[in-house]
Amino acid sequence: MREYRQIVWLLLLGSIWGMAEIVFGRALNEANVVYSSVWLNGWAFFVLAVARGIMNKPGSSTALGAIAALFKLVNASPFFCHLLGIFLIGFAFDIAYTILMKHKKRIYYWCSLVGVVGAYSGYAFFSLIITYILRYKYWTIGGLSKVLNHTFVIGSYAAFIALGAVPLGFWFGNKGRNLTQHHWQWAFRGALVALIVIWTLGRIAK
Repeated sequence: MREYRQIVWLLLLGSIWGMAEIVFGRALNEANVVYSSVWLNGWAFFVLAVARGIMNKPGSSTALGAIAALFKLVNASPFFCHLLGIFLIGFAFDIAYTILMKHKKRIYYWCSLVGVVGAYSGYAFFSLIITYILRYKYWTIGGLSKVLNHTFVIGSYAAFIALGAVPLGFWFGNKGRNLTQHHWQWAFRGALVALIVIWTLGRIAK
């Protein structure tokens, strides 16, 4: 039963991330906000940290990114590169968290470090893959200079936000884990209802 509960929490948090990508992504684009992906990824790092605070399992962050990308694919008309970026943020966070969060002291310091490493890694993975492996025209034209700008300039803004978003999300996740363990039946039912509501709203907003 515990495994089913964890799957539901993953689906819920991934869907919340995906919904934010759609709703806030549209709002930021319509407002012509510079580096809008940075703000979206700041929320992504918060949600990823909440999830690891609830269930600290290697691979769960990658799954979360896949769920968020799937939610956006089904409920919007996204560019492929957006979906790739979402997935790779989850993947990079997964690697950083699994490697770095083995320490029992100064836990929130290490959470901040996870945020910074995850941000730079996610932006680096994305720019390198889309430029040199998938060879997306918009990126190949910019070449190495675009890769470096995306990784170290835009990535630095994301890393700065993640510096605070990850420890905050981990704190919320820990509190949520304690609450759900004491009232797991109500929490499980609430998560199921919330999941249905979010997917319904996603279909309506499409």
